[in-house]
Amino acid sequence: ILSAREWKSNWNINSGGFTGKEQFSVYCSQQAHSSVEKAVRVAGLGTECLRKIAVNHKLALEMRDLQIQVENDINAGIIPLATIATIGTTGTTAIDPVSEIATVCNEAKMWLHVDAAWAGTALLLPEYRWMGAGLEQADSFVFNPHKWMFTNFDCSAYFVKEPQILIKTFSLVPEYLKTGTKGVNNYSDWGIQLGRRFRALKLWFVIRNFGVDGLRQKIRGYINWARELAEKIDQHPDFQLEAPAPLATVCFTYTPPSFEGDPNLLNQQLLQAINDSGSLYLTHTKINQRFIIRLVVGQTYQTREDIAYAWQVIEATAATLKASGK
Repeated sequence: ILSAREWKSNWNINSGGFTGKEQFSVYCSQQAHSSVEKAVRVAGLGTECLRKIAVNHKLALEMRDLQIQVENDINAGIIPLATIATIGTTGTTAIDPVSEIATVCNEAKMWLHVDAAWAGTALLLPEYRWMGAGLEQADSFVFNPHKWMFTNFDCSAYFVKEPQILIKTFSLVPEYLKTGTKGVNNYSDWGIQLGRRFRALKLWFVIRNFGVDGLRQKIRGYINWARELAEKIDQHPDFQLEAPAPLATVCFTYTPPSFEGDPNLLNQQLLQAINDSGSLYLTHTKINQRFIIRLVVGQTYQTREDIAYAWQVIEATAATLKASGK
């Protein structure tokens, strides 16, 4: 966001600050990560500049709504600054149409950032490269090996198409940091912090340990096991799938046909009971104000048997709730 801000303002905000005349807008889907909103605050743009675009039946960004919002802002004299497309939203792992979003960004001359924080690891698989269609048009891209590539926290891999934009945004070299060294990237010019940990080393160890084929085998396994679990849930009369499961996150609810109470409260009780058991730990999200339980497959040494056991715990806990009349 800071790079986009400076690129669009010809680096004038870095030098002179906001004049009060700048009006920028940033776009993302309603399912995008909260870090987008935090970023517009940190960049001094303000939350009111953020346009949260409606999603379609797959919970991915709705292109028509994006186009309308961009057109409305241009007509109002507001400058479209950036769009954040997400490959694998945090709540449901929805996949935004990057290629279509890129077309809108090109037409409006705005920055395209692609957030693939968790799901980006699946791009290792040739059969999942479709998720990245249009990625070559992005100005920046990030994914987090600490999320699904078995790397200890924290490790984010950030790619930028034009490094000079990034460097011009952040470079500030006082006399005491000048050296005679040439041909070496000084990463204090590539971000906010002057010094940083050698995060690339632990990622190198992971790749060295598993190998590309080993990583692909594990990721394929997780996706297949999640698909198997989704099928079981879909076939169960008391459970419902609440979102597509293209990767390894399964979103579901428990609502027996005979239940007449508040389904949100019921699913909160189920989630709490499962987590209190100590057998496994699940998380939740909300879709259209509905409380949704999430199961994520992907811990480094998980097995198919672990997922089968998790389903047994879920079923047994739900049956106990049903028997108690809650």
